[in-house]
Amino acid sequence: MTLTIGVDVGGTKVAGGVVDDAGTVLVQTRRDTPADDVAKTRDVIIEVVTELAAGHAVEAVGIGAAGWIDASRSTVLFAPNLAWRDEPLRTYVGDATGLPVIVENDGNVAAWAEFRYGAARDADDSMVMFTIGTGVGGGIVLGGGLVRGANGIAAELGHMLTVPDGHQCGCGRLGCIEQYASGSALVRFARAAARQEPHRATALLELAGGEAETITGPMVTAAAKGGDPVSTEAFAQVGRWLGTSLADMAQILDPQVLVVGGGVIDAGDLLLGPTRRSFADALAQRSRLPVAEVRPAELGNTAGVIGAADLARRI
Repeated sequence: MTLTIGVDVGGTKVAGGVVDDAGTVLVQTRRDTPADDVAKTRDVIIEVVTELAAGHAVEAVGIGAAGWIDASRSTVLFAPNLAWRDEPLRTYVGDATGLPVIVENDGNVAAWAEFRYGAARDADDSMVMFTIGTGVGGGIVLGGGLVRGANGIAAELGHMLTVPDGHQCGCGRLGCIEQYASGSALVRFARAAARQEPHRATALLELAGGEAETITGPMVTAAAKGGDPVSTEAFAQVGRWLGTSLADMAQILDPQVLVVGGGVIDAGDLLLGPTRRSFADALAQRSRLPVAEVRPAELGNTAGVIGAADLARRI
């Protein structure tokens, strides 16, 4: 049995685990991320790896980082929520631990985990995954391998153009899908409707203390589960936009499976129902032919650790 370490580095936490070749996490640990300090973030990662390696005979380390990773899977070119700029992370961690290291985008490692061990484990060729959180990320598997692109930064699915001249996106463009199918978009839709039609958002506004501007994503989910009309419609809007993007992926790539993950997936059919309806509507004549099934992700918060560890096994 081969053991490897997976490390999932985000803006608030560094999570690590020892993972076997069946995708089972044997032991885990985590630390807070000192996101504004390059050296301290690097040191926390090394601490996590050192702690895990002390108790297990591990062979390699995979690091999933929220940022753009170069084609050699060694350097974090840019991380929007961390202080990394051209950070040679593989070299630092490898030198400090004496282990082989790879660095990969966090969306890619989560997608790889779902392809290998999660919602798409019955697929042997292809999958596209959208991760719906504060923003929109994802990953693409074709021919049994991750699509990384010529420069290592492919599959930025959240930045596909959806609405020409639409809402401003953090990437600098207008109208990206991230502005219409993310957790942030869900909140924006709900707040706007609650301001305009407060009588239809009674339950939601009660959770928010009567103020539309204090509405959060978990509040929208809780209210929607209780039947709040504005909250339910906010999920329907997100699902409509997400479904059209999934249909685009089906048309372009024809994958075996389409997976939807991320924190917003906790809403279940509140999101997946309208997403699947929009997906079917957007396919039009293409729906007469075989097409990928839209499935929820299965691995949750462990996907980053599992995916990173499995990619490390392939160094």
